[in-house]
Amino acid sequence: MHQLPIFLNLTGRTVVVIGKGEAADAKARLVVRAGGRIVPAWEEGASLAFVALDDDGEARAAAANLRACGLLVNVVDRPDLGDFTMPAIVDRAPVTIAIGTGGASAGLAKAVRQRIEALLPSGLGALASALHAAREAMKARWPAAPDRRRAIDAALAQGGALDPLRDDTADAVEAWLAAPDVAVLASRLEIIRLTSPDSDDLTLRAARLLGEADHVFHAASVPEAILNRARADAVRHVAEAPPTDPPPGLALWVKAERNGG
Repeated sequence: MHQLPIFLNLTGRTVVVIGKGEAADAKARLVVRAGGRIVPAWEEGASLAFVALDDDGEARAAAANLRACGLLVNVVDRPDLGDFTMPAIVDRAPVTIAIGTGGASAGLAKAVRQRIEALLPSGLGALASALHAAREAMKARWPAAPDRRRAIDAALAQGGALDPLRDDTADAVEAWLAAPDVAVLASRLEIIRLTSPDSDDLTLRAARLLGEADHVFHAASVPEAILNRARADAVRHVAEAPPTDPPPGLALWVKAERNGG
């Protein structure tokens, strides 16, 4: 990961946008949609800044001045001059998906965004809002967090009661909670065998499992580059063998063949 993806709450915050034309207007629209207030120059309390100037020298100077005021700066079409880049955005508020390439190719980010746009239903945001509204009811039904997480994971899985790729699932949350028998993901252990220390050599299956696993069991020799492909909140366990009694959810044993693990 070359950049840290974050989602900023700009509601009521001041954002500097320097420049005129289509690029500056596009950034201004995004800021307004996110609830920010736009100013054309630095002022006290500003949070971050966008520079959309055609002249390279002017853009460089403007970015330096704003950075000296303590702002993080985005310089349109010149990622090497700025502190952050803007992703291509799929907006299903409150669900937001950002696709970034670190400034390497805006065209590639756009192409990926278009694929995802076609995949995700318009009702995805409504499902997120319905799940948020049902938080207390879910806690009441499944007081233990692991049980609650497994029930939600089962519901949101492909073909599940709340499959997010269906457009009608927001209306199904109440019925799902009221159902007498709710599917819960059982404990499951999967094994992936590494043939290389390079994360780029992972099979599609291995990469998918790493991204889904709740627990990752691995020998100390497994490279960090491989482990970094797992979910950030997955629990890691250094072990010499896979667990005989896997914890709830999806557990993964990462087997390094080259070490005989």
